[in-house]
Amino acid sequence: MPVMGDGMPHRWLDEAAFVRLRDSVPAVAEEAVATIVREVPSYSRAFTGAMGAAIRSAVQLALVNFLELARSGNTGSAAEPIAPSTAGAYELGRGEARSGRSMDALLAAYRVGARVSWRGLSHEAVAAGVSAQTLGSFAELVFAYIDALSAASLAGHADELRLLGRARERERERLAVMVVRGAQETALAEVAVRAEWTPPRTL
Repeated sequence: MPVMGDGMPHRWLDEAAFVRLRDSVPAVAEEAVATIVREVPSYSRAFTGAMGAAIRSAVQLALVNFLELARSGNTGSAAEPIAPSTAGAYELGRGEARSGRSMDALLAAYRVGARVSWRGLSHEAVAAGVSAQTLGSFAELVFAYIDALSAASLAGHADELRLLGRARERERERLAVMVVRGAQETALAEVAVRAEWTPPRTL
């Protein structure tokens, strides 16, 4: 994608369009969250209370970071989102793993969020007089950005599963030593819970 000053038409958001789109972020983010709650039922509770407020803030941050990327056009790759968003996506993936959930719901939420956000932001972009060429590049960047966030979440999910697996194995090794040494049943039961191991009825 060409950048400013290379003799090609400008394909990035100008300052006026950026400001207009940035001002629309709270409303776009709220609509995205509301749609996710309707279309991805497993997240209905996650978007309530303090956790819901934190997620809404994260969605707004991701949208603002995306707009910064669409304005600057100075990264080495149009598919490379700004670091805070990928870091947040990585932590979301880790959280899903800790909760014992697969990535299916989170990836569905990304798809819904991207669709609703694109609808809202593109409406504002057209109202701001953004050219068809810039709007096309904007759409490409939306898909690249969501792909990068999804990849970061998948990496976080996989890393956390590995960490949880190692921790579980350490607890099971500890449990085996305690059984051999004749530890009290209550102590064994506590370690068994952390090791995710169900004691047999007889030994």
